[in-house]
Amino acid sequence: MKTVEWETVVGLEVHAELRTKTKLFCGCANSFGQEPNTNICAVCLGLPGSLPVLNRGAVEFAMRIGTALNCRVQDSIFHRKNYFYPDMPKDYQISQYDIPINTDGWLVLPGGSRVGIVRAHMEEDTGKTTHVGGGGRIHGAAHSLVDYNRAGVPLVEIVSSPDIRSAEEARSYVDELRSILVAIGASDGKMEEGSLRVDANVSVRPVGSEQLGTRCEIKNMNSLRSLGRAIDYEAQRQIGILTEGGRVIQETRHWDENTGQTGSMRSKEEAYDYRYFPEPDLVPVDPSKEWIASVEASLPELPAGRRSAVASSSGIRPDEDAVVTVVRLDLDRYVNAVVSAGGGVDAAAVAVRRLANEVAADIEAIDNLDPEAFAELAKMESDGSLTPAQSRNVLKEMMSSGGKPQDIAKRLGYEAMGADALEECVDRVVSEHPEEWARYASGEDKLTGFFIGMIKAATGGNADLKQASALLRAKRQG
Repeated sequence: MKTVEWETVVGLEVHAELRTKTKLFCGCANSFGQEPNTNICAVCLGLPGSLPVLNRGAVEFAMRIGTALNCRVQDSIFHRKNYFYPDMPKDYQISQYDIPINTDGWLVLPGGSRVGIVRAHMEEDTGKTTHVGGGGRIHGAAHSLVDYNRAGVPLVEIVSSPDIRSAEEARSYVDELRSILVAIGASDGKMEEGSLRVDANVSVRPVGSEQLGTRCEIKNMNSLRSLGRAIDYEAQRQIGILTEGGRVIQETRHWDENTGQTGSMRSKEEAYDYRYFPEPDLVPVDPSKEWIASVEASLPELPAGRRSAVASSSGIRPDEDAVVTVVRLDLDRYVNAVVSAGGGVDAAAVAVRRLANEVAADIEAIDNLDPEAFAELAKMESDGSLTPAQSRNVLKEMMSSGGKPQDIAKRLGYEAMGADALEECVDRVVSEHPEEWARYASGEDKLTGFFIGMIKAATGGNADLKQASALLRAKRQG
């Protein structure tokens, strides 16, 4: 019997809370972490006689998101999405249905994959329900508490096409989308605070098939790690069912971080379950061409463009993890400082490596790191004035208490090792290990690490190891 190879198909729904000062339809504060049920009023509680008034700032943020995602920004209307959960006091949510503000966009990931954006529409957030007892789930809970502070907070829901083919690609998509949202100032992108939430629609199909399989929607993923684990688990669960001749049921499933499994929540709703109809208390949103043009002109350079600039300066590919990390953490200004200080490609490459490793690992101390001083450090390492090990130690001091790299290096007793001294050290190490040298000279390249280790130990870490490697190769060649 022929073994079937399966392909995972994923579409993501990302809910991004907007960074407005007030809620979408009232003047209550849009603020995280306040005492429960303090940022509320008659409008967000849905009391009789209250009427919504649309927040212009939220509309502009939505337009910024659509423009950044290459969408068509268009006239739109709001609908009532009817459902009966205690976290929505009106018993309906004001959302956008068949005429959203942004449609037909796309997003290119750092690795080159292109993911379609079906829509990015505006809606109000719901309140937050906390189930007490029963493991935090409604089944088995002793009682439930509802906080309406979040009810009415402006959201943009960004719906992707089912173009994602792996958990890793899903994480890359969310990471890139979050970087864009933060870069344009529309959202703070904090998954840990719930201002960025992701639902994953997962299905599987035989490799080569064009027909989509039955999807399940996965909820309750509060980190990129959770997202990846949930997609991998759900895909394997569905493959197991289909391999045994069963049928996948379309449903909404809950991700349990502790067990590493998804569990059934409810049957998957369709549009007709929500009985959408146009919101009678709001007029259509029809942004002028001038407004759309001003939004487009106001966008900053997006992460993809910034990665290209870093790659051009450093010679490192834009999809390399180091470049992606530098831009994601908004550290590319330090690479720009190296270029402005006259540092070449080598110095910029050193800067990228240090930023993606040592600086990223101690990002809380970034305020102590002056860009001009960092540029000098990168130049010192690239021209051999400091070895990589020495450079890392100097950088650690700079991030701890600031200062100029030249002064710190002098205080630590770091001096550049001259070429003659290094060559003499290499000759000595070779003569002390004749058997290893014979093997290396005959082509056993893995012994390079052995000799570099000996040279590093002999010089107390002060040798330029790249130069030492070059001397070993030259000596082997004759």
